[in-house]
Amino acid sequence: MSITKNNTPRIRRSPEESRANILSAAESLLVQQGPQSLRLADVAKAAGVANATVLHHFGSIDAVQQALMERMIADLVDSIMAIEIPADAPAAARADGLKTLFDAFETRGAARLAAWLELTDETSRLTVVRQAVQDVAQKKISSAGVPSDSAEDLILLSVTLAVGVGLFGPSLGKLIGKPEGRARELTLQMLLGHLERLAG
Repeated sequence: MSITKNNTPRIRRSPEESRANILSAAESLLVQQGPQSLRLADVAKAAGVANATVLHHFGSIDAVQQALMERMIADLVDSIMAIEIPADAPAAARADGLKTLFDAFETRGAARLAAWLELTDETSRLTVVRQAVQDVAQKKISSAGVPSDSAEDLILLSVTLAVGVGLFGPSLGKLIGKPEGRARELTLQMLLGHLERLAG
């Protein structure tokens, strides 16, 4: 650690630590203020680094947004893969997997970031999605009794619904006088019923 001219300690980080610090700052901004807050100067300030440091590690703010979405996807996949599927209670494990998915898109701002990337034509750059879907489909859903040819369709349906619930479910529910969490509750019921039929 060294001291800058204004006597503020400057932390020396490895390139990996520096990237992780910037992404953590970006995620915090995303959750607190939404994707519109993911501007270069704001992310740099939140990370405690210069704008040039962000550009050095990512090249552009668009690349920061992409890397953040990829990290969120990787974290989600890790969480789903960690769910144990006991032979005597597969339905409970399926419910845990879907709840994990919906939590990711509701509580961490992932739905808003996904929508932002779609509206700015950046989703085509998310090359990790294909591998993530294949991993979950083959290693988790198929092993839980869902035919492999249906597993990717199930992920497509589940993620599409989770993004919709995370993005607009609470607002629409409130507008039409439904209890808080009703969109999520109904969607999970529908998906669990569909899963049960597939695994039947």
